[in-house]
Amino acid sequence: MTIRVLLADDQALLRGTFKMLFDSADDMETVGEAANGREAAELSGALHPDVVLMDIRMPEMDGLAATRLISESEDLAGVKILILTTFEDDEHVAEALRAGASGFLGKGVRPEVLLDAVRTVAAGEALLSPVATRALISRFLAQPELCPAVVQERLEYLTPRERDVMCLVALGLSNDEIAERLFVSPLTAKTHVNRAMTKLVARDRAQLVVMAYQCGLVSLAAETRSRW
Repeated sequence: MTIRVLLADDQALLRGTFKMLFDSADDMETVGEAANGREAAELSGALHPDVVLMDIRMPEMDGLAATRLISESEDLAGVKILILTTFEDDEHVAEALRAGASGFLGKGVRPEVLLDAVRTVAAGEALLSPVATRALISRFLAQPELCPAVVQERLEYLTPRERDVMCLVALGLSNDEIAERLFVSPLTAKTHVNRAMTKLVARDRAQLVVMAYQCGLVSLAAETRSRW
């Protein structure tokens, strides 16, 4: 299946470079280009891309506001957003994930890493660069947020194994790594992740990670890692 990508960046040269990269891949095609966040939101509604490659700093409407608009639209539930930016600080990472982004990468990544990132996000996985992961963890450990009451209530419906899996997702482990850690098959690990997402009404793995941090499961995640 061909992954349809929408490019959102105010620099035409960068959009052109990204377009050549994606169009050169056998499993991808660029379906549109946006020079600002407002155009990105409008084109997402018109084109329904699989992945939007979104910059943060853009005129008229920034990438975070555009991400929020797209994520809140029920008609665009299948559209995944990958933030690609030079700003990998804790505030931008946390805000992007809350807005609904499925991934966050720095613009200094290698072309093959970016291609794999788009494939990962298109498949429904969460993706964060090592810098972004450290920033997110530092932020939530330093200033833990209150767990929303509705999420806290839904956590009660998770089985012990689903809670363990949620903690491992918060650590950034893939389904294969979770399977290896828990001595189960990758399919079983994926099933546990999907069930946790369904019970918590999480849009994707990225939102599952945010919920884990918000509800204080970071320390529990560390305990889970030490047990296995």
